Amino acid sequence: MSMLPGVAAGHPTTARAGAEILHAGGSAADAAVAMMLVSCAAETIFTGLSGGGFAIYYDAASRQATCLNFFVQIPGTTGRARGDGVPIEVIFVGQQVPYDIGPSTVAVPGVPAGAKRIWERWGRLAWADVVAPGLAASYGTPFSQAHADLLPLVSQAMHVGDGDWVYRRPDGAFLQAGDVLVHEDQHLAYRLLAQDPDAFYHGAFAHAMVEAVADGGALDLADLETYEVVESEPRVVSWRGTQVAARGDDLDDLLGTLAEVRSGGTDVRSDPDLARSLVTALRAPDRRAETTNCVAVDADGNACAITTTLGLGSGVWVPGYGVHLNSMLGEGELIRGELVPGQRMGSMMSPLLVFADGEPVIVAGAAGGSRIRPALIQCLLGMVGGLPPQQAIDAPRLNAVPGLVRLEPGFSEAVVGALRQQGDEVAIADTLAPYFGGVSAISTLGGGADVRRGGTVIVV
Repeated sequence: MSMLPGVAAGHPTTARAGAEILHAGGSAADAAVAMMLVSCAAETIFTGLSGGGFAIYYDAASRQATCLNFFVQIPGTTGRARGDGVPIEVIFVGQQVPYDIGPSTVAVPGVPAGAKRIWERWGRLAWADVVAPGLAASYGTPFSQAHADLLPLVSQAMHVGDGDWVYRRPDGAFLQAGDVLVHEDQHLAYRLLAQDPDAFYHGAFAHAMVEAVADGGALDLADLETYEVVESEPRVVSWRGTQVAARGDDLDDLLGTLAEVRSGGTDVRSDPDLARSLVTALRAPDRRAETTNCVAVDADGNACAITTTLGLGSGVWVPGYGVHLNSMLGEGELIRGELVPGQRMGSMMSPLLVFADGEPVIVAGAAGGSRIRPALIQCLLGMVGGLPPQQAIDAPRLNAVPGLVRLEPGFSEAVVGALRQQGDEVAIADTLAPYFGGVSAISTLGGGADVRRGGTVIVV
């Protein structure tokens, strides 16, 4: 049985764009790139044109899967000194998370280069047609309930510089669900992207971006001019009768964690042994990063998953283009050693494919920083166990940090008791929450998109 053609993404406007591209005869690559570019206008709390990301693509004709790394790169190759970041405090799930913004946190972006590479390799439609939905979205999209709920928590990063009015109503109040999100002049960035995506690295936009971070940023034109997308073969592990393919070098070692929950049940909500095993495998520092994800499958069986991020945003905007610059050098959870100019930053993002008997049966990805790994694993447990993607994604999740396990409502008393018995504090959320990650997936049983982040799935 083949995966059903369709799209899943973190915003209705994003998903509709992908479906329209498929209806127009576009490939999974065309649809996924179009959705990524739409998300850079519609989901700017999570991502943007100055962000970076990862993709995995399955080409049905060659039966080959390819991973693409177009994540952000550390600037400073010309010796330009990086100043200090501006500390802000983000309170999330009751925790105060230190974070830096400002010019010094801006890294070399990868989204324009990644979009172009994916389209060049596997696209069918004209480049301008793939960019067109993003251009349309740049003139305004509905602000989702998920973003309205999150905005007050990340206000110190959003309401800085031009963002102070982008994310406010005319009366000064924060944007609310249903309001129109508009970034003035962002349409000019999309027009430039449609005409010349290389201009983000060699031309007008590149010069404007370097000038925008001149006071404290290390980014220089040479950093942009030498940026390249990195392609690689996925690493593949056998897992519960399937083969899971992903990039394999993510910071949280998704594939290695899967191997630690290789056997046993599939319903973590009711299986104490599985819950304890998963908690043990997931122990890692709990930090914050914001991302978004989209997946697409076309009628020929090609499949693509893309995950991108902006960080929380640096508070620095590119004059004349309405683009919020990334803050990836201020993301504490990503900095696990010296920041060496010219090196690619690490990330937890890990879009993946699942194969059974040599055929792709699931394409998926997740957003949510350190919650990407637990979200993907728990959804994969459900889908490999026979659940349709939406049912697996809607199921309550857990996340484990040292000494504490957070649960969404719906776990059995036996699981809660078993976790407490092994010495963990257990905190149960009031409802399903964005904190637990946002998953998008398509399988042989349909598609699914995370209600926690306002996701939408369209089967075509």
